[in-house]
Amino acid sequence: MKAMILAAGLGTRMRPLTDHTPKPLLEAGGKPLIVHHLERLAAIGIEDIVINVSYRADQIIEALGDGRHHGVRLHWSREETPLETGGGILRALPLLGDAPFLLVNGDVWCDLDPAWLAPLQDDLARLVLIDNPDHHPEGDFHLDATGRVHAEGQPRLTFAGISLLAPALVAGEPAGAFKLAPLLRKAMREGRVGGCHHRGPWVDVGTPERLRELDAWLGQK
Repeated sequence: MKAMILAAGLGTRMRPLTDHTPKPLLEAGGKPLIVHHLERLAAIGIEDIVINVSYRADQIIEALGDGRHHGVRLHWSREETPLETGGGILRALPLLGDAPFLLVNGDVWCDLDPAWLAPLQDDLARLVLIDNPDHHPEGDFHLDATGRVHAEGQPRLTFAGISLLAPALVAGEPAGAFKLAPLLRKAMREGRVGGCHHRGPWVDVGTPERLRELDAWLGQK
């Protein structure tokens, strides 16, 4: 199985830290955020990783190279301007192939569970969901008792920014920038999205304050 790490964003919420450093290369616990992902993916047996890049792309590529120092093989998908999540995945499909792949937001920190990689069967997606954090109390989706994810319903959980996706979810879309969420909601209405409730550590490293908090927490481990 392959993985894709989303790393093409502008990092506007992290300014001024991202004025000269792309967000994936900001450090927590003594290493860049994206290196935490590479190490965790390697640990669960995923060695082929596609990374989409746009803002300060050359800095990221120069820092990580072909990935061999982290036990992985990196493949780069360049975007002249960020294409949103859906458009970025579509651009990268030739590198990802025809099989389901693990998609990871570059700005989250999380343990990765190999159980999430079970076959999708007829589903188009499996979402990793977490208890709602303080900064997102309303949540995103409802996970029912049978493991199906719905756009409506209570109680609600927050999407962790980690998912297993079938390429067919985006393959029929026109090239260009587009969001993934509407396609996921359509698949939910068709009953083709499952979910897992992750109860372990997770951080949305979306602000300088949360980056500092993660760095301090990792320093205590």
